[in-house]
Amino acid sequence: MSDLTTKTAVEIAALVAGGETSAVEVTQAHLDRIAAVDDRVHAFLHVDAEGALAAARAVDERRAAGEPLGPLAGVPVAVKDVLATKGVPTTVGSKILEGWRPPYDATIVERLRAAGTVMLGKTNMDEFAMGSSTEYSAYGPSRNPWDLSRIPGGSGGGSSAALAAYEAPLAIGSDTGGSIRQPGAVTGTVGAKPTYGGTSRYGLVAFSSSLDTPGPCARTVLDAALLHEAIGGHDPRDSTSIPQPVPDVVAAAKRGASGDLTGVKLGIVTEFSGEGAEPGVMAVFRDTVDTLTKLGAEIVEISCPHFTYALPAYYLIAPSECSSNLARFDGVRFGLRVGDDGNRSLEEVMSLTREAGFGPEVKRRIMIGTYALSSGYYDAYYGQAQKVRTLITRDFTAAFEQVDALISPTTPFVAFPIGARTSDPYQMYLADLFTIPTNLYGGPGISVPCGLSDGLPVGLQVMAPTMADDRMYRVAAALESAVGTFTPPAL
Repeated sequence: MSDLTTKTAVEIAALVAGGETSAVEVTQAHLDRIAAVDDRVHAFLHVDAEGALAAARAVDERRAAGEPLGPLAGVPVAVKDVLATKGVPTTVGSKILEGWRPPYDATIVERLRAAGTVMLGKTNMDEFAMGSSTEYSAYGPSRNPWDLSRIPGGSGGGSSAALAAYEAPLAIGSDTGGSIRQPGAVTGTVGAKPTYGGTSRYGLVAFSSSLDTPGPCARTVLDAALLHEAIGGHDPRDSTSIPQPVPDVVAAAKRGASGDLTGVKLGIVTEFSGEGAEPGVMAVFRDTVDTLTKLGAEIVEISCPHFTYALPAYYLIAPSECSSNLARFDGVRFGLRVGDDGNRSLEEVMSLTREAGFGPEVKRRIMIGTYALSSGYYDAYYGQAQKVRTLITRDFTAAFEQVDALISPTTPFVAFPIGARTSDPYQMYLADLFTIPTNLYGGPGISVPCGLSDGLPVGLQVMAPTMADDRMYRVAAALESAVGTFTPPAL
């Protein structure tokens, strides 16, 4: 493994800017690493070697010409296959979009290119971001570099696996119910869900429009903050985009790296006190609370009574929105088309296409959502779930009147073996038990590695008020300064 692949994004950018290495050398080192290990990890669905090297050469030419380079220029990045990339396959982990090459870039991809990052390719994911393990990808599961027999989380397991396997120093994910934070936790990497509307959804293939939030994934908190800064901010093409600048997350991460949390008040969510969580995870969490106290933080318990209803509310709201959003995949305008032999009606072609193109989890959620929205059931299911969402938002609002941020384990358990939960959807859904409330509220959350249980990573979740993303970065960076980063066994 090249020394270049083990460096942070900050270190790589400094080497490129200083002329100590070239962006092409950095990119080639990561492409070589992908070639060496990805047959076992399966983090990528598509590697764009030609495009990556061309982008790297452009960075080197700018440096040679004396042009100023941004803080991430020349740094490779892996992009979750839920974001449209012009001319590069975008499948969303589904057969229904196999081979589709969008004619445009998502806003976040545009911003990545403008920042001078080098896109290596598209990472694996649960189909349409519906899953917690990447096992629902139509192209096979990704594997956790800590233990190749285990899941790397989901839905963005490809991005987290690429980071943990040193195939990329940065990655982009999307978080609808925990799909950035949960993979970060189980792979020992950093995953941040920004405030909803703080990053653009333009060009993000929609699952649940009121919840989907693209965000940064990295191996260090500062790297994640720099990536957050690069991709965040208002986008007039996204009607839900917040017309405010991104909070100064980079300064917050640098401040936190001093290890001083004096004056910071953190709340432990009483409802996440360990029910349903593995004892080893809770033991690491308690040790982490002790560490945060030693760093100067004041720790109090905070009750958020409606958090216990978050999981069932989410699994009515998200499927309802997906049943509407996925109606566009009908075999007529783009993507897969099955049964068009001239003898079938358009309705039959649509039905056959959706039957062949969608996997079992996507079909399950479409059916749940369609039922919840159907005549006579809308108020009883979707309407009630939205009322619960309001109560959860009030819990957060009340909590943040008392504390600066909330903390909890990111996930109730460490990475589980591939195949262990696919036969029981409810057990799979429990992976997002601690992350879903933040999505329903719309605030930011981050997962930062905090220890090991049975040799596998455990993450701490830090939750902050809306548009106070900087708070979570400060706390996460302070913890990272105390416990360090975590390196998986060599592949």
